[in-house]
Amino acid sequence: MNAVLPVGKLPAEYLDALLARYRRPDARLIVPPRVGEDAAVIDMGDHYLVAKSDPITFATDEIGWYVVHINANDIACAGAVPRWFLATLLLPEGKTDSQLVDSIFEQIANACEELGITLAGGHTEITHALERPIVIGHMLGETNKGNYVSSAGVQVGDDILLTKGIAIEATALIVREKEAELRDAMDAALLARCRDFLHNPGISVVRDAQLACAAGRVHAMHDPTEGGLVSGLWEMARAAGIGLEIDQTAIPIFPETERLCAYFGLNVLGVIASGALLIACPPEDTSSIVTALAANDIPAAVIGRAVARENGCTLLTKEGPKPLPVLARDEIARLFE
Repeated sequence: MNAVLPVGKLPAEYLDALLARYRRPDARLIVPPRVGEDAAVIDMGDHYLVAKSDPITFATDEIGWYVVHINANDIACAGAVPRWFLATLLLPEGKTDSQLVDSIFEQIANACEELGITLAGGHTEITHALERPIVIGHMLGETNKGNYVSSAGVQVGDDILLTKGIAIEATALIVREKEAELRDAMDAALLARCRDFLHNPGISVVRDAQLACAAGRVHAMHDPTEGGLVSGLWEMARAAGIGLEIDQTAIPIFPETERLCAYFGLNVLGVIASGALLIACPPEDTSSIVTALAANDIPAAVIGRAVARENGCTLLTKEGPKPLPVLARDEIARLFE
């Protein structure tokens, strides 16, 4: 039976089968397309070129700012410096005016300036049958070969660190898209704080990644985006072929996020979570990495450790160990149905 697929990422097993079927071997493609890896890595001789593409589909407010930072995050997670950005803007027919287009371009330009990135090109069009703007980003970055970090680099025994907390992007996104519904349930000051999560604590992890790599040995980095923290953890585990033990009580969760997720009945571990960075490092380097991040006002917590693959992925809860949840889609998708 040809079942209709739900909103969100393709199921990991299905995507893995597609990639295995259609990817073409290339000696210069150091990291080919595979589940758990968010960027391609290409050998340019004396350095690596890191390439990333990601759309913004849930958000409409500050969509141009979003798309630059989301793509830059994955370049930074590879140990690379984001350099050049291209954007494809698909804009809704009958709802697009010059003010909308100007605002998106201005947001893209401002985000690029913040990160020292050059806008290098792209494509813009008014698209039939779209209900809301969609912006697809394409980011290129560079790194020395010795500095490259892969999601597949997690080693058994590594500590798993999480910076800032979860779920920063979801907190900002829920309020920015559902504020009218929330005004009667929550006070204005809370909603204002949540709206500002986009910038404070912010969805960028570029600085988090750079500080971590400078402070100690980093075996792997990954930013949990669509599908939230649990999907990000599963992606790391699949890429590295390891298991995980995650302490649920150690996961830093913003109280604003908990309140919003409780109001809408969403699993806080499964909502889109850009702004936090997952870091795998040897335990003897954990203290120096956490200290370096803290010195730059970026909190980090040890939320678990990597174990042998045969031990699976486990969530340690107050009620005892449970299998780490597997989510078919991001929890936030339910708000847009």
